[in-house]
Amino acid sequence: MFVSGLGGGNKVINRKKVGVALGSGSARGWSHIGVLKELREMGIEPDVYAGCSVGSLVGAVSAMDYLDEFEKWVRSLNWRDVWGLVDVSLAGGLVRGDKLLSFFKEAGIDINIEDMGCVYGAVATDLETGQEQWLKQGAVLEAVRASCTFPGLFQPVCRDGSWLLDGGLVNPVPVSLCRALGADIVIAVDLNTQLVGRHGVMPQNGHNKVEEDLHPDDSGTLKRMKSWLSSATSKNESREENPGIMEVMAASINIMQDRITRSRMAGDPPDVLLSPRVSDIGMTDFERAPDAIREGVAVVKSARHRILDICRLPVELPELEHH
Repeated sequence: MFVSGLGGGNKVINRKKVGVALGSGSARGWSHIGVLKELREMGIEPDVYAGCSVGSLVGAVSAMDYLDEFEKWVRSLNWRDVWGLVDVSLAGGLVRGDKLLSFFKEAGIDINIEDMGCVYGAVATDLETGQEQWLKQGAVLEAVRASCTFPGLFQPVCRDGSWLLDGGLVNPVPVSLCRALGADIVIAVDLNTQLVGRHGVMPQNGHNKVEEDLHPDDSGTLKRMKSWLSSATSKNESREENPGIMEVMAASINIMQDRITRSRMAGDPPDVLLSPRVSDIGMTDFERAPDAIREGVAVVKSARHRILDICRLPVELPELEHH
């Protein structure tokens, strides 16, 4: 269970509100944890969180001051834990997502965005119009669920009469939302650089790992889903063989998000752009949280002087008073 409290309110730096735009990236998104932890070590706690897909989840957790507890949980994840949160469906997507929402509700993460200690917003996509939707009010878990609705994998979310999908389809790194929410300084985290051409979505021995994690007590449906995902995501050594279903989906999303991110960054660049080296982490490698978190910490350390300069903070920070 996550037992921390809500965020401690705004910590405006030099009369400037600092915001983070946390991008999409599925399992690579655990690197957001490392980014936020290292920013905190530097004395920077965001006033504004704008998240897309997995970035909306990690941003919400951090805005509510549950980041440490959340990190412990994701570090403990294995394949069996992940599949235990899967509720299989074939209506609009392979997974309903109800189990995952219930898990976080039971853990105490179930409040309205308006009651959060920091300004928060998530990006989703309207299925019918293709327009970008900014979710800034209502239940935070519903906003996160909508923003994380990977096409074909999760069922679309109905909100205010519209069906919503993953925000990564329109705004993978929501710098524009972050500024609209009041951020004067935007630190953006892009998880999708250098992904085009790297289509693998499983670890190198992913097939064997899934099979090893099968348990005699697993339900027939769960076993079939695991076996299907194992074969669907396995990388083909020969280019003459057809790629797996999930490999095609992941590669297509990577290409699309890379192009969209480049275009939007050109028109609305952040003050600091962080790109963790997580291209070797596949979309379903949720058990690789330690690797992703480490890369998140590393990318902030490498940009330390740039971040301090933008925020006009001294290189050697005095201890800050926490309220």
